[in-house]
Amino acid sequence: MGVNNEKPLNVWVDDRLASLCPDETWQPNVDVGLARLKAMSTSGGWFNRRWIWTAAVAAAICLSLGILQSPRGLAHKCVECSLAVWKTFASVGSAQTNVQPKNSRKMAPDFGLKDANGNEVRLSKLKGKVVLVNFWATWCEGCQVEIPWFIEFEKKHGESGLVVIGVSMDDDGWTSIKPWVKEKRVNYPIVIGDQNLATQYGLKAMPLTVLVDRDGRIANVHEGIVNKTDTEKSIRTLLGEIDKSNSL
Repeated sequence: MGVNNEKPLNVWVDDRLASLCPDETWQPNVDVGLARLKAMSTSGGWFNRRWIWTAAVAAAICLSLGILQSPRGLAHKCVECSLAVWKTFASVGSAQTNVQPKNSRKMAPDFGLKDANGNEVRLSKLKGKVVLVNFWATWCEGCQVEIPWFIEFEKKHGESGLVVIGVSMDDDGWTSIKPWVKEKRVNYPIVIGDQNLATQYGLKAMPLTVLVDRDGRIANVHEGIVNKTDTEKSIRTLLGEIDKSNSL
């Protein structure tokens, strides 16, 4: 898979905020924001209604997380949440893409990252397995919806050859990840991603889920919350494919 030159979501948000204000002294103008939201609500239209719901959900997420930081830091998280929620809403009602034909699949970018116990998780060593790679973060509301499904997939299909890997993009690393993973009883390895890996996989918003076949090739990429039924169907399809590395 070639390198995607588009910027990850957090970098894009940083750039946009920097263009608005070069330092940490920026303060949000609540009155102006509310006036614009009210104008959008009265203008009607499906597009505007969806944006209003996006803003409302993102605001609720930010408040529920209890983000105690500078106004600029809060704005960063809210904008990032808004775009992630928008992507999820935009995909509602559309069918999730099935696995790509074998001859059109590209090699998944390899990575070797440490889990919470210091053990390396290397994608290239998992050839012969079907791998679900999920980019997520503890503050990502959509991620919290689908992660229990991945825990279920690991239980149901692990013995058949499925491996789930969670790639966290939390800024504070294990500080947030370890207690969250323990609370949710995540049964698959979690590693911490970086900007380079995010760029290679074309990460723009979370969650992002990538299905890698037994030959190490990308069979499906989905931005936003996955469709549980479609994803499990794709997993079953890939598990039924012949592993070329063992058939030679």
